Parts: sequence; structure tokens; C-alpha cells
Amino acid sequence: MEIDAPVAGRALVVVVDDRTAHGGVDSLGPLVTELLTEAGFLVDASVSVQADEVEIRNALNTAVIGGVDLVISVGGTGMSPRDVTPEATSQVLDRELTGISEALRASGRVAGSLDAGLSRGVAGISGSTLVVNLPGTRAAVRDGMATLGPLASKVIGELSGLVE
Repeated sequence: MEIDAPVAGRALVVVVDDRTAHGGVDSLGPLVTELLTEAGFLVDASVSVQADEVEIRNALNTAVIGGVDLVISVGGTGMSPRDVTPEATSQVLDRELTGISEALRASGRVAGSLDAGLSRGVAGISGSTLVVNLPGTRAAVRDGMATLGPLASKVIGELSGLVE
């Protein structure tokens, strides 16, 4: 008899990338999905959207309305004019959790990821969903997910009432 491991929660991945949204190869969505699965999450889907505030906001809102515990967006956190993920995310959040954003940037700097260290990504709560922006590079995703794991578990536990 096989016993299922406890589930950390349900998650959704939003890849913000113009090429991927138009049918290009998505290398980041599968990576985030794999890392979330290893952390015990059930990943509902990985969706790709263009670097457009309305599209990003709609994808995040759809995830929140769908009742996932965690939404991770990947990409669009840099300094170019098309990097609008933090602005779109801020419009969805009820409360920002600056400590998570700061921890992700700090761990990225320590790991030598300039993209992570310079990220403008935000994190916070929308309804009862944790929403987190990660930079769109494999190194930043790997480091960010390692840093995010225990923080996300704590937040999701508190939001679900399982942790006081």
C-alpha cells in the first residue's frame, strides 16, 4: 500500500514572456513546476502570457479566483520598459509581503545571480493566495524556489488556519 505524501498546497505558474506566449519553447514553466512538485505542491497548470499588464493581471486574478494557495510568476521583473510584472502584481495584491521579496533578492545576490539581486519582483497576499514574482532566468528560479519554500509553507499555513 502506497501512502501519499502530504500536499503543501495547490499552485499555478505564470510565465511572462512574449516568445513563449506566442508558441515559443517554455523552459522556465517546467522548471518551476518540477521544483514546486518536489516541494509537495500540486501544480494546476503553467500558463504563458505576454509582457502586458492586463494579461499578467488577468492570469493572476484567474489563479486567485481558482483558489490556488500559491501563484508564482516568472519573468518581467527587470528594468526594461516591457518588464511590468511587479506593477501588474501590485494591482492584484491585498497586502504586500516585503520580507519575501527582500529574502529572494538577498539570496540571489549571495548566489551570484545578478538578475535575482536586481529584481523588482514583489510578493504578497491576494485573498487567501500567496503571489510571488521571480526573475526569468534558470539560476534565479532555482535559487528563488529554494529560498521561497519554507516561507511559502509558513504563509500558506497561516492563511489556511493550520499554523498560528
